[in-house]
Amino acid sequence: MPILREDRDLRDALQSCRTICVVGISPDPYKPSYFVSDVLQSRGFKLYFVNPNYAGRTILKEKVYASLQDIPDEIDIIDVFRRPSAVPALAEEAKQKGFKVFWMQPGTESPEAIKKLDKEGYNVVAGRCTKIESGRMF
Repeated sequence: MPILREDRDLRDALQSCRTICVVGISPDPYKPSYFVSDVLQSRGFKLYFVNPNYAGRTILKEKVYASLQDIPDEIDIIDVFRRPSAVPALAEEAKQKGFKVFWMQPGTESPEAIKKLDKEGYNVVAGRCTKIESGRMF
C-alpha cells in the first residue's frame, strides 16, 4: 500500500497523522505553502516548518527550522513544497528523520523519489494537495 491513491488510504493517513512538516514554507501569504499551512493549522494539525532561507524566523506562529534533523519532535507527514529536482535528496533526509507519509504537492513530484520510496516500503502521496484532500475527507 505504499503509494496512497484511494480515498480510504488518504483518509486513514490524514486521520492517523497529526503532525505535518511543511518543507519549503514561505512567509508570503500568496504562496501555496503558506495558505495550505494556514488551513491545515486551522484544521488542528500541529505544523513544523523547514526552509533554510527563513530558519530561526516565525511563520504562522511556528518556528522555522533549517532542516528536518533540527526538528526536536517526531513527524507524521513530510509535506513537500520544493522543486522536483530537490525531492530525491529531501526523501533521503526524511528517511533519516523518520516519517509515516511522504507527501508531494502538485508540481513537486519526483518520479525517482516516488519509485525509490515505494520500493523501500514507505507511504507516498504524489500530486495531491494536503489542504484539498483534508477538506474533501472531513
